[in-house]
Amino acid sequence: MSPVIQIVLLWIGFAASHVLLSSQALRPVLVARLGERAFLGLYSLVSLALFVPLVSVYLDHRHEGGWLWSVSMTPAVTWLVYALMTVGVVMVVAGIASPSPTSLVAGDGPLEVRGMQRITRHPLIMGFGVIGAVHLVPNASATDVAFFAGLPIFAGIGCRHQELRMRATRGPAFAAYLDATPFLPFTGGGTLRGLRELPAWVLPAGIGLSAALRWLHGPLFH
Repeated sequence: MSPVIQIVLLWIGFAASHVLLSSQALRPVLVARLGERAFLGLYSLVSLALFVPLVSVYLDHRHEGGWLWSVSMTPAVTWLVYALMTVGVVMVVAGIASPSPTSLVAGDGPLEVRGMQRITRHPLIMGFGVIGAVHLVPNASATDVAFFAGLPIFAGIGCRHQELRMRATRGPAFAAYLDATPFLPFTGGGTLRGLRELPAWVLPAGIGLSAALRWLHGPLFH
């Protein structure tokens, strides 16, 4: 089996397991039998059992296969890629710092539209989606595309499925929250206000983490 097919199948299994375990048919049954914390543990274990081999297969076969496009990495394009990567990392940091109500770990806190949630109601997952999409600019071999395109595709499918379940089970207040926040990043009208409302440390932490990852990227992946 080719590495591209292995990567695609592992992505399909990863996405399908998320959709199945969090579905309205199965999730309530498992939570009732296992408890919320044990269910989240099972959910995490299944995710790791699929994501670890997915990453392993890609790292063993990165930059293999025919190249589907070629972008001239001029200094302007390179710095644009770095800037967009930093945006994705900041979104991830913000999503960890203040979990969105759409997150599995958010609990039943107030449905307040503030900070990163004015930019997207799924900052953590959409942040990884941005990171994956940006990697497609300089990495266009068949295995690269199979791996990195999976991140934004999974972000879109997984977040939409999560919303549909929550909209059906959490009542009109949650539906109103969803209607007041953008699904795709930066498609709402509150981006600047959301940035101003972020905790003061989130932007420097995200920028610093992005710079550290950039510095480690060469030794780790070349």
